[in-house]
Amino acid sequence: MSSKRLGFLTLTLVVLAIGSIFFVACTRPGTAPTASGNGGNTPKTGGGGGTTVHMGSSDFLVPTTTIPKGSKLTLIDDVAVPHIIQNGTYDANGTPKPAKEPGAPTVNVNFSGSDTKDIGPFTTAGTFHLYCTIHVKMNLTVTVK
Repeated sequence: MSSKRLGFLTLTLVVLAIGSIFFVACTRPGTAPTASGNGGNTPKTGGGGGTTVHMGSSDFLVPTTTIPKGSKLTLIDDVAVPHIIQNGTYDANGTPKPAKEPGAPTVNVNFSGSDTKDIGPFTTAGTFHLYCTIHVKMNLTVTVK
C-alpha cells in the first residue's frame, strides 16, 4: 500500500473518530429512555444535579419522573408553544385541581416556547404534582427519594 493511500486511510479514520465523539457529546440529555424505572430520565451529574423532562405542544413527554432529594427539575419546552406550569393536577375529567403538597417547592413558571427552566430544589421526599394551566390533562408527577 502506498504511503499516500495509507495517509488518506489514517486521516479518514481520525475524522470519523472525532465526528463520532462530537455527535455523542452534542446529544440532548434525558432524551433516550433507560431501564432505570424513573420515567426514562436519568439524573444529571454535575451542574447541581436534577432531572430533565421535555415538554411537547400539549404534554410532558414522560408523565412521571423520580429525582433525588435536594435536586432541581429541569423542564425543556421543545416546541414554540407557551406553557404555564404550577403546583396541582388535572383530574380524570380534565378539571384543574391547583394544590401544593406539603414540602413541595412553589411552582409558577411561564414558558414562552422553546426554552428551558429549573424548578426546585425539591428538598422533601414525597410525591408532588405539577400541571400546565393552559393544556388540559398535561400532568407531571415528581417522586422525590
